[in-house]
Amino acid sequence: MEMASGRKDRRILIYSHDSFGLGHLRRCREIAHTLVERRKNLSVLILSGSPIIGSFDFRTRVDFVRIPGVIKLRNGDYTSLALHIDVEQTMAIRTSIIEHTARVYDPDLFLVDKEPLGLRGEVESTLALLKERGTPCILGLRDVMDDPHLLVPEWERKNVVPALTSYYDSIWVYGLPQICDPLEGIEIPASVRKRMAFTGYLGRKLPRRSGGRLLKKISEPYLLITVGGGGDGEEIVDWVLRAYESDRKLPYPALLVLGPFMASGLQGDFERRAQALPDVETITFDSNLEALMDKAIGVVCMGGYNTFCEVLSFDKRALVIPRTEPRLEQFIRASKASELGLVGMLLDDGERKARTMATALRALPQQPLPSDVVVPGLLDGRDNVTKLARQWLRRGRDGLAIAGGSEVPAAMAAPRS
Repeated sequence: MEMASGRKDRRILIYSHDSFGLGHLRRCREIAHTLVERRKNLSVLILSGSPIIGSFDFRTRVDFVRIPGVIKLRNGDYTSLALHIDVEQTMAIRTSIIEHTARVYDPDLFLVDKEPLGLRGEVESTLALLKERGTPCILGLRDVMDDPHLLVPEWERKNVVPALTSYYDSIWVYGLPQICDPLEGIEIPASVRKRMAFTGYLGRKLPRRSGGRLLKKISEPYLLITVGGGGDGEEIVDWVLRAYESDRKLPYPALLVLGPFMASGLQGDFERRAQALPDVETITFDSNLEALMDKAIGVVCMGGYNTFCEVLSFDKRALVIPRTEPRLEQFIRASKASELGLVGMLLDDGERKARTMATALRALPQQPLPSDVVVPGLLDGRDNVTKLARQWLRRGRDGLAIAGGSEVPAAMAAPRS
């Protein structure tokens, strides 16, 4: 059944897998903005459970539907973020909203971020609906998912591989195979591997209005310390603060972005400590992180996908301190990038001596720039995502071979396994 016959406009629906943090939402927002910027008759609607999605600006023809939030507990279970109802009821509401939105919005392309079946399978009924309508369904993956020894049993438990075969017409990997292959070590059918397209990393640019935040204590150039959403970055912030507390002659001031999900008690403690230091300033959150990074002489970060893309895009020397729990994603990315000379890496040894961090901060501005390393196609993600979307929208529903023999351009295809 085709609903969009004769419609001149084009519509893309993006499902953003979020339970906590900023990574998935920021990646989906960047893709949405890129697509509408380059096609005038296109609209993009983002489905997201992020509690702070309303804090971001969105371009014309990009909007979002906020579904009830959930959060993953330390034991691996989920619970409702704000509603005082059983998580199963929350998931039922989310599933219903997602499917109803897809039914009414009637997209010409459905892009699912990271989780092939959605959080706890909440997208499967929507995938089945859109498959029946002949809508192309695309799975978008970051460059690294996790260590194969951890990802394989997770995907077996979630019954992911059959979903790749049944529902998805293409898999877009926002990276390069010579750096990372997110499905390395996973047994997937040759037909699925054939439909993978490596786009390159999603390059970033300054927003049109990028005047930036007025800093109260420090001035440019500064070191930018960012820990993403902040929910698990307190060790790094503490480590950097202790370096400035113990060495008052560090050559550059520091701007610490604590993150909107950092516990309020920790935020307050870090802010008090920073107030006692003349060359350290803290902020909680800025939706225009690109402008802050553009003015930095160096970056200290955890190694999430979006921050890595920004470091490359703005050609910033970076010291990456990757998280190793609950996933090895950041460690794998940082290790590969460090081997290539794109970034520096400092492992958390558990002791986190102030002198170790102070030495690393002194050395950071002398690192080579990422642009000193030539990696063909490194930041071609925006261009290639646009090309791939255009191909699928041009093909439309009538010419769609559902989850079968669809091929990707040779230049973007995965290496044969």
